[in-house]
Amino acid sequence: MIMFAQYVQGNTFAQVVKMAEAVTDFAKRCTDVDRDNANCQKPLDRIFLNTICQEDNLPRFTDCCAKKDPERNDCFLSLKNSSRGFISPFERPNAEAACKNYSEHRHSLPGYFIYEVSRRHPFLYAPTILSVAIHYDEMMKDCCRSAEDSTHNLEECFRRQAPKVVKPIREDGLRQEHTCGILKKFGERTIKALKLVQISQKFPKADFFTVTKLVSDIANMHKDCCRGDMLECMRDREEILHYVCTNQDIISSKIKKCCEKPLLQRSECIVNAENDDKPANLSPQVREFIEDKGICERFAQEKDTHLARFLYEYSRRHPEFSAQMLLRIGKGYEDLLDECCKTGSPDNCCSRGEEELKKHIYETESVMKTSCDIYKEKGDYYFQNELLLSFTKKMPQLTSAELIKFTKQMTTIGSKCCQLSQDKLLPCAEENLDLVLGEICRRHLTNPINPAVCHCCSSSYALRRPCMGKLEIDENYVPLSLTPDLFTFHEDLCTTEEEKLQHKKQEMLINLIKYKPQITQEQLTSVTVAFTAMREQCCKEENREACFVKEGPELVKRSEKLLSA
Repeated sequence: MIMFAQYVQGNTFAQVVKMAEAVTDFAKRCTDVDRDNANCQKPLDRIFLNTICQEDNLPRFTDCCAKKDPERNDCFLSLKNSSRGFISPFERPNAEAACKNYSEHRHSLPGYFIYEVSRRHPFLYAPTILSVAIHYDEMMKDCCRSAEDSTHNLEECFRRQAPKVVKPIREDGLRQEHTCGILKKFGERTIKALKLVQISQKFPKADFFTVTKLVSDIANMHKDCCRGDMLECMRDREEILHYVCTNQDIISSKIKKCCEKPLLQRSECIVNAENDDKPANLSPQVREFIEDKGICERFAQEKDTHLARFLYEYSRRHPEFSAQMLLRIGKGYEDLLDECCKTGSPDNCCSRGEEELKKHIYETESVMKTSCDIYKEKGDYYFQNELLLSFTKKMPQLTSAELIKFTKQMTTIGSKCCQLSQDKLLPCAEENLDLVLGEICRRHLTNPINPAVCHCCSSSYALRRPCMGKLEIDENYVPLSLTPDLFTFHEDLCTTEEEKLQHKKQEMLINLIKYKPQITQEQLTSVTVAFTAMREQCCKEENREACFVKEGPELVKRSEKLLSA
């Protein structure tokens, strides 16, 4: 059902059920009486597409159905549409109506939920959809079971349990988009390097051959999944899980319980499992990659294998580093060999690499420590304001809503990661920040922000975070004009709802920076103090709106004078 809904997004629930039942009945016949039938020997994807092409009233797919495989499948994949608005968003019914619907259609409702999620998320992994469908059914059972109880708050029950359903769709979808974005922009080599680092950190006891096999298999899986080929995607995933769980003894001692779980839960469990312990005999350093006399020869003869082995050995020794930092170290090592192996004395040249490595590690750890110190000192709201100040100057082309959303995500990373121990801080902070930067870069692809952001998003995946960090004011940006509606003040500023007030103040802060990108901290403090005084004054008045109408323009005039000084 998931695959039919993802491939033919415009079909009704009844049509999708009919096609799913037809394939299921066919599979049963092939298992029982017709197993020698020639049709039963056909690949599953061909049977699946044949079923769609036998349907009437699918004019959008006529051209696809006329093609031969594998072009037919590619054609269907090209028509998948994940853009917002292609299918109307979910309308959330009130709790009582939802429970009435559940009691009347208990058996078909989980299937309908799967259908609605699948057609809106045509690239989302099937295991994720099946998993959230289970959470959805549990939520409906739990909340609606006590619907007759007058003391039971239905709305509160749904509000409390809905995140279990919605969060995996959003988070898994974001991670999948992120991975596919890296694959599309930077290619298979970058994805393989990233997976090599992550697998080496998670499974430090696994040998190089086992790790590189997993890397290759996972990269191929992502290629199929990112194309939207869900049949191959699921088949690839199942084969990887089978390999990992049948070879636990050489891969990891931390995944035994995961491999005992049902297939649907196994993958998520392994991904979230803690890193295995490092081998007891693992040397603390990898000096052979600098001191060995035959380095340049190996680098010339088998460059990618040599670099992969360096990344493998370095990553399994350093679970406290982020994957992105390890990729930067790998890139630095490659650049070092490129330079040193051209000289007559590579030994002297290579020894310099150790100092550069220490410098990079120190700089990365310092950036994260400084950010956490600011977060701990200022708290969520003022830390987000610091980020707004920085990112509005770097990317003034983003809307206020986008700037608030992205900086809110970064602030959440601060609250999540800054409380962790030093050995967990970098992986948590940089890997979560990488997801936000990936979202910014995908936004740039659909609607370009500015050339500096373009450079950071396009030049190097590993260097994306430091590149964004070094961006300064966009000098080519034309500041907003001071029109009458740029800064307006009304009595809603007297709201006692702190979150709403903070949101309004942040929108004003963004407009202020877009009006005066070169604003100094001293000027910003002066304007903020003046605004706070005006707000306090007007919120004490009997006619608050009249006060804001009078005092607001005066504040704008004084601020304009201050900012032009």
